[in-house]
Amino acid sequence: MKNSLLLFIAFLAFISCSKHQGEKNVAITGIDSTLRPGDDFFKYVNGKWYDSVPIPASQAGVGAGMFMNYPQRMRLQGILDSISQSKNSAGSIAQKVGDFYASGMDTVTIDKRGYTPIKPLLAKIEAISDVPSLMNFVVNEVKVDNSSIIGFGVLPDDKNSSMNIAQVYQTGIGLPDKDYYFKSDSSTVAIQKSYKKYLAALFQQTGSNAKEAIKNANLVYDIDKQLAVSHKTKVELRDVLANYNKMAVTDLVKRHPNIGWTTFLNNLGTKTDSINVCQPAYYDALNKLLKTIPIANWKIYLKANSLERYADDLSKPFVDASFEYTKVLSGQAVQKSRGEIMANVLDNYLGDALGELYVKKYFSEDAKKRMLILVNNLQKAYAKRIDKLEWMSQSTKQKAKEKLAAMTKKIGYPDKWKDYSNVQIARNTYFENVVSAATVAYQFQLAKLGKPVGKSEWYTTVPTVTAYNNPTANEIVFPAGILQPPYFDNNADDALNYGGIGMVIGHEMTHTFDDQGAQYDKDGNLKNWWTKEDYAKFKSRIQQVINLYSTYTVLGNLHINGEMTVGENTADIAGIAVAYDAFKMTEEGKGNTKIDGFTPDQRFFISIAKIWRVKMKDEFLRLLINNNPHSPPNWRVNGPLMNTTPFYDAFNVQPKDKMFLPKKDRITIW
Repeated sequence: MKNSLLLFIAFLAFISCSKHQGEKNVAITGIDSTLRPGDDFFKYVNGKWYDSVPIPASQAGVGAGMFMNYPQRMRLQGILDSISQSKNSAGSIAQKVGDFYASGMDTVTIDKRGYTPIKPLLAKIEAISDVPSLMNFVVNEVKVDNSSIIGFGVLPDDKNSSMNIAQVYQTGIGLPDKDYYFKSDSSTVAIQKSYKKYLAALFQQTGSNAKEAIKNANLVYDIDKQLAVSHKTKVELRDVLANYNKMAVTDLVKRHPNIGWTTFLNNLGTKTDSINVCQPAYYDALNKLLKTIPIANWKIYLKANSLERYADDLSKPFVDASFEYTKVLSGQAVQKSRGEIMANVLDNYLGDALGELYVKKYFSEDAKKRMLILVNNLQKAYAKRIDKLEWMSQSTKQKAKEKLAAMTKKIGYPDKWKDYSNVQIARNTYFENVVSAATVAYQFQLAKLGKPVGKSEWYTTVPTVTAYNNPTANEIVFPAGILQPPYFDNNADDALNYGGIGMVIGHEMTHTFDDQGAQYDKDGNLKNWWTKEDYAKFKSRIQQVINLYSTYTVLGNLHINGEMTVGENTADIAGIAVAYDAFKMTEEGKGNTKIDGFTPDQRFFISIAKIWRVKMKDEFLRLLINNNPHSPPNWRVNGPLMNTTPFYDAFNVQPKDKMFLPKKDRITIW
């Protein structure tokens, strides 16, 4: 729970201008014709499904988006079941993947070992005697992908995007965000209690009595909270300039004598004269706390951190304790099957190896070719929209189009797969397999330090249902996982594909021009390319998005955080607009032939609603509202469509309808 995640949020392109050979009409079903489309379009399209579909007990939700990764993991599990039962030559990818999976499926051996695998690590913590030895332990954990109190990574320099630099970011807390430590509403208090209960259970499983375990849990929580004070909020983390603080190591040594940056970097195996300290306030606070918090307390904290990091890799009592906390956070009723868990583990640790096997079995090269046509067409439509902007000057339009034209598109799978030859896998040592894979992942990252950025690297695995935009590379990425219904269907008519994957492509493209992406130039550098007047106009339109979405409510009176979600909401609004323009370039889009009783435009907008067809537990929805930069699924449909005039025309939306916004109030940015 304490590992901070670096997320790149995606950016896509667009669809075919001509009918695809062999195209079929995909039927639209489940429409609730008793409802007015302009009152709640999400419910009009998805209501019957939503009211009847059950959420699997092992999941926090069902439907499209992230929840499509559940059936994806079933596919991966099928691959893994097969390969783990085959005879594979030693050292081959098949052997590593198959034996890693088999070791994790062998719960009898895992349970028999109890917490024996982690005892050497706990002994190292017990041997800590002062701050230098504490920091030595911390750096050794960084080497196995455990951030503990220092979050370290190697990423492109925001102001020199062709080179990789060392970066550190805030970390150290167990709850999802700093606000969880300071809110007092009943839902948050329940999560706080569950987290403390989880910590106490971990201590009890490693030998503490109940009283001592509770005491230790409260101590860890208190340190967490002291660290959380210095954290930036999720809204503050959106300020890309404020999160760029490249500092000389010599200056950091003076600023943070207790952290001991020179020794830390030497032990890490890095050679660098500077670090980007993304959130300096955290490291200022950590430097002080290393002295004010007794070493004995830090040792208890680090034990908890290590147990949290590896709880799901140990015996059943640890896995059960972890799940009890997950259940309160997400509302998930029962644990996932061991096969699904292991499919996810392999996807995390040997993702390219598993992705290569997935592509061979499930991904069509025809789909890749058609997807590239879609992306290219959306790119053309976007350029035309930029030309027509009334609020932007000609000089800024030219810069925007240059950035759009320079965009790199990655579709399906990488040109080069990662090398896992250094990962050591044995069939009966699951815990050690995890550590070996994590160690190699760190070595892969460290090897990039001070070197040119590799243009072929992907930051997601191929089977994952996602897409992302990487601003420092000015690239948009669409893995094979998302190139399936309801997003993309190689046999579907253009209306459905433009409304589905076309909207996603337009969404991802717009991330290049949202409140964050707009601050990067065509080469991926954090560098202004706007006139002062145009940027002021752009910011005023961004504020309109913030203001509008802040009025939307979920779960009673819980509001969407308009500031935290502004990038995604901007991308949704513009993504639909550019996808629609691209659709109108196709033969179907130019015509008015009905299919299943719906016009081409109606099918386009229905497809948009279907790709966000999601139902989730209230607990998970609350978690999403508080932490995720995306709006809830219903507002990813209704919110942007309220600002899309062709939607009003397609479904005859009138002033009396609940989704109606006067034309002057509809937001257009791109």
